[in-house]
Amino acid sequence: MRILIIDDSEDVQVFIATLLRLAGYTDLVTASTLGEAALYLAERDDRGCSPLDLILLDVMMPQMDGYELCRRIKADPSLQDIPVVMVTAKTKSRDLEEAFAAGANDYLTKPIERVEFMARVRSALRLKQEMDTRKAHELELERKSAELEAANARLRSLSALDGLTGIANRRAFDEFLEREWKRAIRKASSLAFIMVDIDHFKGYNDRYGHLAGDECLKQVAHTLAAHAKRPGDLVARFGGEEFGVILADTDMAGAQSVAEAMRRDVEALAIVHEASATAPVVTISLGVATHVPLPLETSERLVMAADRALYQAKSSGRNRFAVAGDFLPVS
Repeated sequence: MRILIIDDSEDVQVFIATLLRLAGYTDLVTASTLGEAALYLAERDDRGCSPLDLILLDVMMPQMDGYELCRRIKADPSLQDIPVVMVTAKTKSRDLEEAFAAGANDYLTKPIERVEFMARVRSALRLKQEMDTRKAHELELERKSAELEAANARLRSLSALDGLTGIANRRAFDEFLEREWKRAIRKASSLAFIMVDIDHFKGYNDRYGHLAGDECLKQVAHTLAAHAKRPGDLVARFGGEEFGVILADTDMAGAQSVAEAMRRDVEALAIVHEASATAPVVTISLGVATHVPLPLETSERLVMAADRALYQAKSSGRNRFAVAGDFLPVS
């Protein structure tokens, strides 16, 4: 336990230090001026905390009295938990009141009586230990709370991802679509949705096996996801070999541009697909729908429109995109 003795009388310093050493307290530092005291008060350990456990402070000091110094100590967040015991020859009640008003934890009058002095010192040091223990418990709780929150965040993140492809899953898609739909209503902005289907994927699985099929899904998913560049964009695995793409603040021209870029990039992967009746490599078909939603409409209408457009793209020969009409009836 480190104790700082601040007194302008060297005799008093020696007397107090002697009493403390006889009681087993050996880590003692003394200061007779404000400048000397400031050096000890400014010390920090490797955690940024003061190494002091108790301050014994004289009231009558040169440059600044003990009351003002106590107020400054208690105003410093890094020092305010250190108990301060005022030691003075002043005995009037108003001096006692001023000491406690300044933040002192206890008050001792001179001449110092050994038994009373040591009892007050032990009491103050117990208080410091209790405060340190409480702070340690609080820090531990904060640490565990932060770890728990981080673990929960990881779980939330994992629960929103498709286990195979690593992109958003259907649950995350549904939640994201509802948020963007409501935001589009508030902003009166156009929301685009693209439904994507891998052409002849069953034939691919039958020809090359499910492991190859899984790898194909991963490559297509990552290629599509590369086009979701803004906070309001999302690519999700919609189910099986289908994917859903949400594009916030996007009109039909913009959505068609993204759809064609996706189609072109998947074809450029050049994943051999000998079982395809459309092309010698894996290709995709896409249905594009956009709409400026109104308060009474639901997002299902946008998804249904893109699904109809996807059916049209597949019926027209696949490896292409088709667009849905912009008008969506009120739900």
